[in-house]
Amino acid sequence: MTRTIMLQGTGSDVGKTVLVAGLCRIAANRGLKVRPFKPQNMSNNAAVSADGGEIGRAQWLQSLAARVPSSVHMNPVLLKPQSDVGSQIVVQGRVFGQAKGRDYQALKPKLMGAVMESFEAVSSGADLVVVEGAGSPAEINLRSGDIANMGFATRAGVPVVLVGDIDRGGVIASLVGTHAILPEEDRRMVTGYLINKFRGDVSLFDSGVAAIGGFTGWPCFGVVPWLKEAARLPAEDSVVLERLAKGGEGALKVAVPVLSRIANFDDLDPLKAEPQVDLVFVRPGEPIPADAGLVVLPGSKSTISDLQDLRAAGWDKDIAQHMRRGGRVIGICGGYQMLGRRVTDPLGIEGGEREVAGLCLLDVETEMAPEKTVRNSTARSLQYDVPLEGYEIHLGRTTGPDTQRPSVSIDGRPDGAVSPDGRVMGTYLHGLLASDAYRAKLLADFGIAGGGFDYRASVDAALDGVAAELEAVLDRRWLDGLLGAAD
Repeated sequence: MTRTIMLQGTGSDVGKTVLVAGLCRIAANRGLKVRPFKPQNMSNNAAVSADGGEIGRAQWLQSLAARVPSSVHMNPVLLKPQSDVGSQIVVQGRVFGQAKGRDYQALKPKLMGAVMESFEAVSSGADLVVVEGAGSPAEINLRSGDIANMGFATRAGVPVVLVGDIDRGGVIASLVGTHAILPEEDRRMVTGYLINKFRGDVSLFDSGVAAIGGFTGWPCFGVVPWLKEAARLPAEDSVVLERLAKGGEGALKVAVPVLSRIANFDDLDPLKAEPQVDLVFVRPGEPIPADAGLVVLPGSKSTISDLQDLRAAGWDKDIAQHMRRGGRVIGICGGYQMLGRRVTDPLGIEGGEREVAGLCLLDVETEMAPEKTVRNSTARSLQYDVPLEGYEIHLGRTTGPDTQRPSVSIDGRPDGAVSPDGRVMGTYLHGLLASDAYRAKLLADFGIAGGGFDYRASVDAALDGVAAELEAVLDRRWLDGLLGAAD
């Protein structure tokens, strides 16, 4: 019979994603058939699953940890924010529609069927399913119709472990407070808790563990330190960008404007991991560094809105100066669309302005259309003549004279565009920079030799590292019981 466990957080960004990935890798290393599952995710960091639909990038990473092909059923409901109040809804890998927050609350109960269907598909043939919640079960104002936390756990009969983040402070209050306000039906689902992101001498928190146990009766299954290897894994959500370092020493400075609806920013992770690259995420209110050799415009869930924000931040002028200094620009997906003469949205798909001028760095223009391209792709860089692998997730069609100089070939089709001087390029291919050969050639253009280490192998090694770190600190009796190794 399939064993299950669900990690829910006392709040958002407490580290559930990495913990789930670590548990999946521990189980896989012990020879178990393990699968990740997240009923509902909210993120513009999406991946194309092995079966051809959209899922959260985090569940794609967790499938790597479990050493199994990814599936749309691992994340049956994906919300992709398009504005401050509304999101695109993806159900079992396909666009279901759009809804504002209040409308989505009314829609959630109707999605429970798809969630349970996907949970059954993931559980079939598995020894263990590790489930990740979203947000917090303490948001009791959202409990009615819930499919992400206790609503799912009670419906599916999945035991829950709460995760508290001690680094942000107030972890005792957050756990005890969650216990206090959960209804009895939900409280019964909680089997214990984990403390995450601890720094220093763990014994100093012994009294904290005793206090939490005294108030709640819940056992502690481990005090997890900051996991060093987790820094080498792709981040799940753009909230992490607010805490990333502003750069360090490197032969090449790469600047990335952080747009409001930035999407698939993990495209930049392979560059960030290169020892001779100083990757700088530029926040609104900050200029693009004058000493940057390369500017990368990443994907966007709302190209027109983000292009307007780019101008409001003054980055269009910074990029123009960057080009006058001889710099280079790469645009990926939405970033590629911004490089053209204009972007139009005649059907109002993005819900805002119908037309906006682009940066005019490429002689192309983009028209948004309702058909969405979602596929994994085998490709080749036409600039460097090296193989690529990646995926496409985009709306819109880009045409114009510069597309006669495509940047890549995707499944035999020309894609993207390159400026006449070769200093500006755009493509719809996500995963471009994950190609070790491509990065090596790109860095060589800047006079950097020795780039292009095996990035995918480094991610896999980091997952093993996270698993080893977790095994050293988790309660052995609990972990062995979860994995079926205890009486």
